[in-house]
Amino acid sequence: MINVLIGLGIIVAIVLFLKKEKRDRQHRFLEHYKFSLALLKRVQKEHDYLTDEDMIKVARATKDYFIICHMAKDKMVAMPSEIVDVLWHEFILFTREYEQFCKQGLGKFLHHVPTEAMSSKTQAQEGIKRAWRLACAKEGINPKHPSKLPLIFHIDTTLNIVGGFKYELNCAKKPYDSNINSGCGGYCATDIGCASGCAGESGTHSDSIFGGDGDSGGGHSCSSCGGGGD
Repeated sequence: MINVLIGLGIIVAIVLFLKKEKRDRQHRFLEHYKFSLALLKRVQKEHDYLTDEDMIKVARATKDYFIICHMAKDKMVAMPSEIVDVLWHEFILFTREYEQFCKQGLGKFLHHVPTEAMSSKTQAQEGIKRAWRLACAKEGINPKHPSKLPLIFHIDTTLNIVGGFKYELNCAKKPYDSNINSGCGGYCATDIGCASGCAGESGTHSDSIFGGDGDSGGGHSCSSCGGGGD
Protein backbone atom coordinates (compact mmCIF):
# COMPACT_ATOMS: atom_id res chain seq x y z
CA MET A 1 0.00 0.00 0.00
CA ILE A 2 2.80 2.40 0.90
CA ASN A 3 4.57 1.58 -2.37
CA VAL A 4 1.35 2.30 -4.26
CA LEU A 5 0.98 5.70 -2.57
CA ILE A 6 4.61 6.53 -3.26
CA GLY A 7 4.13 5.54 -6.89
CA LEU A 8 1.02 7.73 -7.21
CA GLY A 9 2.87 10.59 -5.55
CA ILE A 10 5.70 10.30 -8.06
CA ILE A 11 3.24 10.25 -10.97
CA VAL A 12 1.45 13.36 -9.67
CA ALA A 13 4.79 15.14 -9.18
CA ILE A 14 5.85 14.28 -12.74
CA VAL A 15 2.54 15.49 -14.17
CA LEU A 16 2.75 18.77 -12.26
CA PHE A 17 6.37 19.23 -13.34
CA LEU A 18 5.50 18.67 -16.99
CA LYS A 19 2.58 21.11 -16.78
CA LYS A 20 4.83 23.75 -15.25
CA GLU A 21 7.48 23.13 -17.91
CA LYS A 22 4.85 23.56 -20.62
CA ARG A 23 3.55 26.81 -19.15
CA ASP A 24 7.08 28.14 -18.69
CA ARG A 25 7.84 27.29 -22.31
CA GLN A 26 4.67 29.07 -23.48
CA HIS A 27 5.53 32.12 -21.38
CA ARG A 28 9.02 32.32 -22.87
CA PHE A 29 7.53 32.06 -26.35
CA LEU A 30 5.17 34.97 -25.66
CA GLU A 31 7.90 37.10 -24.10
CA HIS A 32 10.26 36.68 -27.06
CA TYR A 33 7.69 36.67 -29.87
CA LYS A 34 8.22 39.26 -32.60
CA PHE A 35 5.26 40.50 -34.60
CA SER A 36 5.85 40.67 -38.33
CA LEU A 37 6.82 43.98 -39.87
CA ALA A 38 3.88 43.67 -42.27
CA LEU A 39 1.46 43.46 -39.32
CA LEU A 40 2.96 46.47 -37.53
CA LYS A 41 2.94 48.50 -40.74
CA ARG A 42 -0.78 47.81 -41.20
CA VAL A 43 -1.50 49.28 -37.78
CA GLN A 44 0.85 52.19 -38.43
CA LYS A 45 -0.88 52.92 -41.72
CA GLU A 46 -4.22 53.11 -39.93
CA HIS A 47 -2.69 55.36 -37.24
CA ASP A 48 -0.19 57.33 -39.32
CA TYR A 49 0.80 59.58 -36.42
CA LEU A 50 2.55 56.65 -34.71
CA THR A 51 6.31 56.45 -35.15
CA ASP A 52 8.38 53.30 -35.41
CA GLU A 53 9.37 53.80 -31.77
CA ASP A 54 5.68 54.08 -30.84
CA MET A 55 4.96 50.81 -32.61
CA ILE A 56 7.63 49.08 -30.52
CA LYS A 57 5.65 50.13 -27.43
CA VAL A 58 2.39 48.96 -28.98
CA ALA A 59 3.93 45.57 -29.76
CA ARG A 60 5.22 45.29 -26.18
CA ALA A 61 1.82 46.18 -24.73
CA THR A 62 0.13 43.66 -27.02
CA LYS A 63 2.48 40.92 -25.87
CA ASP A 64 1.68 41.94 -22.31
CA TYR A 65 -2.01 41.38 -23.02
CA PHE A 66 -1.40 37.88 -24.34
CA ILE A 67 0.86 37.14 -21.38
CA ILE A 68 -1.79 38.14 -18.84
CA CYS A 69 -4.32 36.03 -20.76
CA HIS A 70 -1.87 33.15 -20.34
CA MET A 71 -1.55 33.96 -16.62
CA ALA A 72 -5.35 33.92 -16.30
CA LYS A 73 -5.51 30.40 -17.76
CA ASP A 74 -9.14 29.84 -18.82
CA LYS A 75 -10.59 32.99 -17.24
CA MET A 76 -11.70 35.92 -19.38
CA VAL A 77 -9.45 39.00 -19.51
CA ALA A 78 -10.86 42.28 -20.81
CA MET A 79 -8.88 44.58 -23.08
CA PRO A 80 -7.78 47.87 -21.45
CA SER A 81 -6.28 49.53 -24.55
CA GLU A 82 -7.73 50.73 -27.84
CA ILE A 83 -4.45 50.59 -29.78
CA VAL A 84 -3.59 47.12 -28.50
CA ASP A 85 -7.04 46.00 -29.57
CA VAL A 86 -6.38 47.40 -33.05
CA LEU A 87 -3.18 45.36 -33.34
CA TRP A 88 -5.01 42.27 -32.08
CA HIS A 89 -7.70 42.75 -34.72
CA GLU A 90 -5.09 43.01 -37.46
CA PHE A 91 -3.16 40.02 -36.10
CA ILE A 92 -6.25 37.82 -36.32
CA LEU A 93 -6.44 38.59 -40.06
CA PHE A 94 -3.05 36.89 -40.46
CA THR A 95 -4.95 33.66 -39.87
CA ARG A 96 -2.20 31.05 -40.11
CA GLU A 97 0.30 33.14 -38.17
CA TYR A 98 -2.25 33.92 -35.45
CA GLU A 99 -3.36 30.31 -35.15
CA GLN A 100 0.24 29.13 -34.77
CA PHE A 101 0.94 31.90 -32.25
CA CYS A 102 -2.02 30.85 -30.10
CA LYS A 103 -1.07 27.19 -30.29
CA GLN A 104 2.53 27.74 -29.22
CA GLY A 105 2.03 30.57 -26.76
CA LEU A 106 -1.36 29.85 -25.22
CA GLY A 107 -2.12 26.24 -25.94
CA LYS A 108 -5.49 27.21 -27.35
CA PHE A 109 -7.09 29.59 -29.85
CA LEU A 110 -7.74 32.94 -28.16
CA HIS A 111 -11.10 34.19 -29.38
CA HIS A 112 -12.18 37.82 -29.57
CA VAL A 113 -15.30 38.13 -27.40
CA PRO A 114 -17.55 41.24 -27.54
CA THR A 115 -19.27 42.38 -24.36
CA GLU A 116 -22.65 41.77 -25.94
CA ALA A 117 -21.79 38.06 -26.17
CA MET A 118 -20.96 37.75 -22.48
CA SER A 119 -23.37 36.10 -20.10
CA SER A 120 -23.63 39.15 -17.82
CA LYS A 121 -22.24 42.60 -17.01
CA THR A 122 -20.64 41.03 -13.96
CA GLN A 123 -18.54 38.82 -16.22
CA ALA A 124 -17.29 41.89 -18.10
CA GLN A 125 -16.55 43.71 -14.84
CA GLU A 126 -14.55 40.76 -13.57
CA GLY A 127 -12.64 40.69 -16.87
CA ILE A 128 -11.31 44.24 -16.61
CA LYS A 129 -10.53 43.88 -12.90
CA ARG A 130 -8.64 40.68 -13.68
CA ALA A 131 -6.72 42.53 -16.41
CA TRP A 132 -5.70 45.16 -13.84
CA ARG A 133 -4.59 42.64 -11.20
CA LEU A 134 -2.60 40.52 -13.63
CA ALA A 135 -1.00 43.48 -15.43
CA CYS A 136 0.09 44.82 -12.03
CA ALA A 137 1.41 41.41 -10.99
CA LYS A 138 3.42 41.13 -14.21
CA GLU A 139 5.12 44.48 -13.60
CA GLY A 140 5.52 44.09 -9.83
CA ILE A 141 2.98 46.82 -9.02
CA ASN A 142 0.77 46.82 -5.95
CA PRO A 143 -2.75 46.76 -7.47
CA LYS A 144 -4.33 48.46 -4.45
CA HIS A 145 -1.65 51.10 -3.97
CA PRO A 146 0.06 51.45 -7.37
CA SER A 147 3.00 53.78 -7.86
CA LYS A 148 2.45 53.72 -11.62
CA LEU A 149 0.15 52.28 -14.27
CA PRO A 150 0.99 49.05 -16.10
CA LEU A 151 1.97 49.66 -19.72
CA ILE A 152 -1.27 48.33 -21.17
CA PHE A 153 -3.24 50.76 -18.98
CA HIS A 154 -1.31 53.87 -19.95
CA ILE A 155 -0.23 53.29 -23.54
CA ASP A 156 -3.30 54.96 -25.08
CA THR A 157 -2.59 58.09 -23.04
CA THR A 158 1.16 57.97 -23.67
CA LEU A 159 0.68 57.74 -27.44
CA ASN A 160 -2.34 60.09 -27.56
CA ILE A 161 -4.47 57.45 -29.26
CA VAL A 162 -7.60 58.93 -30.79
CA GLY A 163 -10.54 57.21 -29.11
CA GLY A 164 -8.15 55.67 -26.60
CA PHE A 165 -8.83 54.96 -22.95
CA LYS A 166 -7.29 56.91 -20.12
CA TYR A 167 -6.76 55.74 -16.56
CA GLU A 168 -5.63 57.80 -13.58
CA LEU A 169 -3.88 56.68 -10.40
CA ASN A 170 -5.54 59.32 -8.23
CA CYS A 171 -9.09 60.14 -9.26
CA ALA A 172 -9.53 62.55 -6.36
CA LYS A 173 -6.82 64.79 -7.80
CA LYS A 174 -7.79 64.23 -11.43
CA PRO A 175 -11.58 63.88 -11.69
CA TYR A 176 -13.40 62.92 -14.84
CA ASP A 177 -12.81 65.46 -17.58
CA SER A 178 -15.52 65.47 -20.21
CA ASN A 179 -13.30 67.53 -22.52
CA ILE A 180 -10.66 64.81 -22.82
CA ASN A 181 -10.61 63.59 -26.42
CA SER A 182 -10.89 59.89 -25.71
CA GLY A 183 -13.40 57.10 -25.47
CA CYS A 184 -13.73 57.28 -21.69
CA GLY A 185 -11.90 60.30 -20.34
CA GLY A 186 -9.93 59.79 -17.15
CA TYR A 187 -10.88 56.78 -15.02
CA CYS A 188 -9.55 55.59 -11.71
CA ALA A 189 -7.42 52.56 -12.44
CA THR A 190 -7.44 51.28 -8.88
CA ASP A 191 -11.22 51.18 -8.84
CA ILE A 192 -11.48 50.22 -12.52
CA GLY A 193 -14.49 52.48 -12.74
CA CYS A 194 -14.88 52.01 -16.47
CA ALA A 195 -14.79 49.05 -18.80
CA SER A 196 -11.97 48.60 -21.24
CA GLY A 197 -11.58 49.78 -24.76
CA CYS A 198 -13.34 47.42 -27.10
CA ALA A 199 -12.07 43.94 -27.64
CA GLY A 200 -15.24 43.00 -29.48
CA GLU A 201 -15.40 41.87 -33.07
CA SER A 202 -16.95 45.03 -34.49
CA GLY A 203 -15.30 47.61 -32.22
CA THR A 204 -18.63 49.34 -31.72
CA HIS A 205 -19.30 51.43 -28.64
CA SER A 206 -21.89 50.66 -26.01
CA ASP A 207 -22.84 51.92 -22.56
CA SER A 208 -20.42 51.44 -19.72
CA ILE A 209 -20.85 48.05 -18.14
CA PHE A 210 -20.34 49.76 -14.79
CA GLY A 211 -23.47 51.84 -15.23
CA GLY A 212 -24.02 54.87 -12.98
CA ASP A 213 -22.70 53.48 -9.73
CA GLY A 214 -20.21 56.31 -9.34
CA ASP A 215 -17.11 54.28 -10.17
CA SER A 216 -16.83 55.70 -13.64
CA GLY A 217 -16.82 59.32 -12.62
CA GLY A 218 -20.52 59.93 -12.79
CA GLY A 219 -21.80 57.13 -14.97
CA HIS A 220 -20.50 58.42 -18.29
CA SER A 221 -20.70 55.92 -21.10
CA CYS A 222 -17.73 54.38 -22.85
CA SER A 223 -16.79 51.31 -24.85
CA SER A 224 -17.09 48.11 -22.90
CA CYS A 225 -15.83 44.90 -24.33
CA GLY A 226 -14.06 41.84 -23.11
CA GLY A 227 -11.76 39.30 -24.61
CA GLY A 228 -9.60 36.39 -23.85
CA GLY A 229 -12.18 33.70 -23.34
CA ASP A 230 -12.72 30.55 -25.33
